[in-house]
Order: sequence, then C-alpha cells, then structure tokens
Amino acid sequence: MDDKLNVPLEDAELLAEVELTTNLIIAASESDAELTQAQVDMLLGLEQVAEGGPGGIPAQPRRP
Repeated sequence: MDDKLNVPLEDAELLAEVELTTNLIIAASESDAELTQAQVDMLLGLEQVAEGGPGGIPAQPRRP
C-alpha cells in the first residue's frame, strides 16, 4: 500500500530559487547603487544576449 505521507522533505527547485534570491539580496545590500540589469542577469546565471536582442528579466516599474 502506498503511504501518501512518505514524501521527500527537500525540494531541490525551491532550494535553488531561494539560493538565487539570497544572492540577489546580498548583492543589492552590499551595493552602493542599484544593480544593473547585466549584474542581475549575471547573479541569476543567465547567458549574455547578443546586443540589441531580447533577454534578461523584463524591467519592473518602480513603485512610488
């Protein structure tokens, strides 16, 4: 009989997301200025995109 409570207690995807978020928080807190899109992309491990092409994270509007 399958035990529905026998589930892994570690979620690898969630841990990876938390690590990326933590890296962004640390970098932002240590920076004197806003992080550039290129810096954010680098921290997230995104590949560089050809100049003028789409890529990276869409810019989010600033909150007032």
